Amino acid sequence: MKKFKFNSLLILMAGLMMACGTNNKSINDMQQSGNITEKVVAETITELKDSLGDSFTFRIERGVKQVAELWRESDGSQDDFVQFCKSSFVAEDDQLELLYSTLERNFEIISGYYHKMNVELKMPLQLVGPDITPVDMMFGSYSASSHLTEDLYSNKIAFLTALNFPFYSLSEKTELGENWSRREWAYARMGDRFTSRVPSDIQQHISKTMTEADTYISDYNIFMDKLRSDEDIQLFPDNMKLISHWGLRDELKSNYADSDNGLEKQRMIYRVMERIIDQSIPTQVINRGDYNWNPYSNEIFDNGEKIEITPEETGRYEVFIKNFQAVSQLDPYSPHYKTQLDRSFDGTMEILKKDVENLFTQLVSSQQVKEVAALIESRLGRKLEPFDIWYNGFGSDKSMGEEELNAITSRKYPNAAALEADLPNILVKLGWTTEKAAEISSLITVDASRGAGHAWGSRMRNDLARLRTRIGENGMDYKGYNIAIHEFGHNVEQTITMNDVDFYMLSGVPNTAFTEA
Repeated sequence: MKKFKFNSLLILMAGLMMACGTNNKSINDMQQSGNITEKVVAETITELKDSLGDSFTFRIERGVKQVAELWRESDGSQDDFVQFCKSSFVAEDDQLELLYSTLERNFEIISGYYHKMNVELKMPLQLVGPDITPVDMMFGSYSASSHLTEDLYSNKIAFLTALNFPFYSLSEKTELGENWSRREWAYARMGDRFTSRVPSDIQQHISKTMTEADTYISDYNIFMDKLRSDEDIQLFPDNMKLISHWGLRDELKSNYADSDNGLEKQRMIYRVMERIIDQSIPTQVINRGDYNWNPYSNEIFDNGEKIEITPEETGRYEVFIKNFQAVSQLDPYSPHYKTQLDRSFDGTMEILKKDVENLFTQLVSSQQVKEVAALIESRLGRKLEPFDIWYNGFGSDKSMGEEELNAITSRKYPNAAALEADLPNILVKLGWTTEKAAEISSLITVDASRGAGHAWGSRMRNDLARLRTRIGENGMDYKGYNIAIHEFGHNVEQTITMNDVDFYMLSGVPNTAFTEA
């Protein structure tokens, strides 16, 4: 373990130094490429205000400054910048509305079809099928839209958008947004569109890195029937293969209903999780069922003969560091969101970090948590163990065992097409009208996932949202069904908030967190 910790520290330090070095170079590049002086910005603002009046002061000041921040020598001279701002600023409400509608329509087309291309290119990586080849990875990690942003700056569409639709910070949206109309919110969302200018090679590198990380997780399976206790007992059924992302967790949760071997199986799963986290897990048991594995002693056997293990060591955390290094390249190009944490909280999720910290602090320190823990402990008749964070005894009726549930779901859903055909019926049973259930379901398709289940919404109206879950050769087991219904909830939200909204820029509100419960 000391060796592991030391090696991890070295890798983390190297990653941080590499990221810092990349940022310094990028910052220098940024400084060399900007060519609009503060004097020119001030003069341009004054000219526009004198021409149009003080009522446009806020939009003029913010729009001109936004364009200046993004303008590069390759975009034109300072005179070109001034002329662009003076000729492209839209003052009248009806003309601004027309501009918004034109931009919105075309951005939906561009985003929608690039998304469709991305979905298709990643199918060999994400869906059940032949083994992934290096060529599959090359296409799947390719971002066809990596040059799009730069193209839109080159043809001045990005500058036109930034000039006329101000960017608002999260704190400004929080303060002002309560009194905005939906159109004003849509305009603010349009202002989010061009706030940085990231080179295409960085975009491409991030796409490649993230796709490789997704594939790493998708292929991180444990063959549960190969696990052995210290007494060399097989606790899990034949052919049970679980992904580490949620499969191990769900199997652990299901064993609260097993009064005979449930606790022993839960402790074994938890030990597997620990081996994954501390990276002592043998590489020979990751996505392979060649050997029996005792996760307690961390020994593997081939027909009773002990085999030397090769620990994964730092492989998992090398993926983390690569992700960190990749997204850190965005820092110098993000004047409003200077770190990935800022981009995630303020930009993507639009929730203040301090609010999230307060939520967690209140949760873990609340008296109710202590009372619930005591109740769970009394129900289990033992001291709580770390994995009891997943205790599910407050849920639905557990009178049916998992084998019986597996038999029902695999018979009902032998393949993805069977589940897709049943989606309207599921919605009707939940209270939707027949017509609305059919409308929503017609825009959702089901795929058999290679990795963890997920819901992938469309990026334009009347396109399909993707429901991905695991469906085995013998049909969908109950775990796959649970995941499918969970993801279906996300898909319903994605479909409604894309197709039933008045402004495309307001699609995805309130987002999938709304259906996470």
